[in-house]
Amino acid sequence: MPDFHHRLIAPISESDHTQGAMNAPIVLVEYGNYQCPHSGEAHRIIQQIQQRLDQQIYFAFRHFPQPQIYPQSQKAAEAAETAAAQGKFWQMHNTLFKCQQTLYNGYLVEYAYQLGLNVSQFLRDMTNHIYADRVVEDLESGKRSGVNSTPAFFINSCRYEQPLDFESLLEALLQAGQPWKHKL
Repeated sequence: MPDFHHRLIAPISESDHTQGAMNAPIVLVEYGNYQCPHSGEAHRIIQQIQQRLDQQIYFAFRHFPQPQIYPQSQKAAEAAETAAAQGKFWQMHNTLFKCQQTLYNGYLVEYAYQLGLNVSQFLRDMTNHIYADRVVEDLESGKRSGVNSTPAFFINSCRYEQPLDFESLLEALLQAGQPWKHKL
């Protein structure tokens, strides 16, 4: 009987934030948290892997805020979604990871300004929590897939539970990208 807590329950959809070619042989989904230092390290590793694998990898980032541990994580995730509504998700995503220690309201507004967002709209959307439900959707999909901490990765829908370092993750991704391995 399959263990569904080691599989990605929610497939990638149009609402996900993705990079790379949809038909890439390797699909990597991350549940991350902008305030979590481990997610910050994972972000740097993913950037290196994307450079190395280029069009061989399709990457999706999903929010998994844990405000009980990381008090600014929910607001940071909402800021990313608010930026996404203005076409700047990945720019805000990278900024939030680069500035993990400074995710309070004033800083989020400053990042929006630096990215050229409509700051008035950004403030309205943040104040009214317009994208809070979108963040909760990611969180709930993670919980259904057995995620309880960040970062959590799924490679071609299977949970990655090996060490989180560049070499280990790259090796697992390369193995997942070899179709003959799946036929044995």
